[in-house]
Amino acid sequence: MISVGTFNLNNLFSRFNFSAAVDAPPSNDEGGVTLTFGTNDIDVRTFMGRLVRAKDQADTDAIARRITDAMNADVLAVQEVEHIGILKHFNQANLGGLYPHVALIEGNDQRLIDVGILSKLPLGAITSHQTAIHPDDPDRRVFGRDLLEVEILDNNGDKLFKLYNTHLKSHFVPFHEDQVEGKARANARRKRQAETIARLIGGRERSDARYVLLGDMNDPPDSEFLEPMLTIDNRPLTNALENATETRPPKPETDGQGPGPSSPVWTHRFNPSGPAFPEYHLYDHIWLSNALTPRLAGAHIDRRTQHGGDGSDHDPAWVELDL
Repeated sequence: MISVGTFNLNNLFSRFNFSAAVDAPPSNDEGGVTLTFGTNDIDVRTFMGRLVRAKDQADTDAIARRITDAMNADVLAVQEVEHIGILKHFNQANLGGLYPHVALIEGNDQRLIDVGILSKLPLGAITSHQTAIHPDDPDRRVFGRDLLEVEILDNNGDKLFKLYNTHLKSHFVPFHEDQVEGKARANARRKRQAETIARLIGGRERSDARYVLLGDMNDPPDSEFLEPMLTIDNRPLTNALENATETRPPKPETDGQGPGPSSPVWTHRFNPSGPAFPEYHLYDHIWLSNALTPRLAGAHIDRRTQHGGDGSDHDPAWVELDL
């Protein structure tokens, strides 16, 4: 039995903690962090007017416990990691070297958050699709992060299956932009990303191929914007988390905050401003090819103990495959 999971680690940064004053947010075409060292001071440029700090140690410990104590997945796809150095450090310092094989390729995100792989099993070929474009916007890379393709091998070096890890466009719209137009642009880009995923995987995998598509999709499985990627070359994928079980019941909502989730199958909780109730969605997906679907033996979601999340605003999910 092999377990395969996905977990958004929520800004696993290695940045130095420092104090600084921000007079105004950078323009929309700027990203990342720039430090300028003077004689007696340090000038700091941030992402969208916010200082970027290393992840809080307590939160780092919390996500580590969820990985080691709850999941202990053989192969773990992660999102929102700054670079391979911090992922390797996290594996050694917080996970006790649980994963001997680590992969991450720098992607396109302005905040420098990437997708990566932690694996107990050997890795084969690693391919980045960060340069992919969509015909509707041919002058811009379609993935804000990447679609990372990794071969998972057995201990004899034979390929077990292919894994595609991604992190699609979020719903976030900067406060100074028109919210309706911004939401429409985000949805349109997420749909273009889904169409590109279908085209890329369809061009690389045979009808009998074993592969897993997983990651933070930033939309539920029934979203119209994700629909294009759920059928690859006329072959529908299987939602492996459709009947997932929780490791514990969710924390009840406080009085007046609504009934809570209507289904145990969710990984993200959003609490909107105003009188609206909190929303629960399955944003973190695991999809199986036709050849892997009969091998599905179980699916799980590790449930948070706090409404805001335990070290991450996403709950990790994983499946067991009888290979």
